[in-house]
Amino acid sequence: MSSITLALEALDHAVELLGGADLDALRPAERYVVLERLETSRRRQIAVAGSLVCRLEQTQGCPPVPIALSDVLRISRKEARRRIRDAEQLAPRITITGQPVPPVLPATATAWEAGALDIEHLRVIQSFIRDLPADIPAPEVEAAEAFLAEKAGELRPDQLEKLAARLAITLNPDGKFSDEDRARKRGFVWCGQRSDGMSIGRLFANPELRATIDALFSKFAAPGMCDPADQTPVVNGEPSEDSAARDTRSHAQRQHDALSALLRSQLGDPKLGQHNGLPVTVIASTTVEQLCSGAGHAVTAGGTLLPMSDLIRMASHAWHYLCVFDSHSPRPLYLGRSKRIASPDQRIVLHGLQRGCSAPGCDMPGYLVEVHHDNDWARGGRTDITELTFGCAQHHKLLTTGGWKTRKRKDGMTEWLPPPDLPFSGGTNDFHHPERLLP
Repeated sequence: MSSITLALEALDHAVELLGGADLDALRPAERYVVLERLETSRRRQIAVAGSLVCRLEQTQGCPPVPIALSDVLRISRKEARRRIRDAEQLAPRITITGQPVPPVLPATATAWEAGALDIEHLRVIQSFIRDLPADIPAPEVEAAEAFLAEKAGELRPDQLEKLAARLAITLNPDGKFSDEDRARKRGFVWCGQRSDGMSIGRLFANPELRATIDALFSKFAAPGMCDPADQTPVVNGEPSEDSAARDTRSHAQRQHDALSALLRSQLGDPKLGQHNGLPVTVIASTTVEQLCSGAGHAVTAGGTLLPMSDLIRMASHAWHYLCVFDSHSPRPLYLGRSKRIASPDQRIVLHGLQRGCSAPGCDMPGYLVEVHHDNDWARGGRTDITELTFGCAQHHKLLTTGGWKTRKRKDGMTEWLPPPDLPFSGGTNDFHHPERLLP
């Protein structure tokens, strides 16, 4: 560690020297030379960091590597997972028997370590390999990867992408893909929620899902069906000619409204059973002031911001709780030692109070968390709302086997305390409550 510390100090000193240099004295052409050297150096530093990421492992008291990496480096969970995937493809591997194995992308790894590739170059090569059919012979894939790695040292990422697309056609001229090839690509993810409340999703549907959706949309996305502008939207039977004629929605809008109606019809259905002790339905928390004024946003247990007008409209035709944080509430929230498992009412209160996992920085929403006793039940803790908190499965495990502790502060927030020998500061979680950080 001492030699590595000296090298890091020398690196810091070099950066300080460059930062203090008289860059204005450089001629225009020289500035490009300096930038090119800096870019190569930056890329090589990223490669060195990646080789260290590949050697990370979960130790006693630490959360899984992606969570620990994002918390220590203050990067997003998504970025931490990306860096781990990159390191797994670019670093040498060791078999179970201890035999060294080359990286998954050997030629790319060599160019990466030399500082010849940017992260965008790497993405192009990774996408090219991922999208190839599985029956392409391994020698041809290896030759293609080596070719693209060589060209990445000469081309911009956008140029490399066009070359990779042409190379993919050359290797698979008939465009044949198996069921396994399609299955690897299937998925759906949300790409965030915009400031206007709208969300964008990315769907890769296999042929079966596409055929199913097409069949449902043929009825429910027809003109006049599931139109939110109607006083009584038609969701059963056939719309009248008048309803269809009044429908001014676009094709995309009708499909959106049809999907909303189809999914909403399933909420609360007893056939779906329960999830974490509650019906499968939308759980949203707000304040009495916002509810009365009809302004502001509620927050769902999935972390979605829901405009108050939408919340009131949704609640007007649904079974729902009105959760009152008041000692006069008739619902029992203080169960003492009579029960170990939190009641549905207590879970709803925790959704309103915490919205998700209470561990510092954790982004796991309320739908996907467990209830934890701040004072351990086995040691006399009580199942009272003032002694309960939300914790995701990974962080909950740290409290039972990792040496972490929690305690309830006077303001009602749960504070997490890590073991003293770990590089975590602990504290409370504001991820689900960004309004707390506002001035």
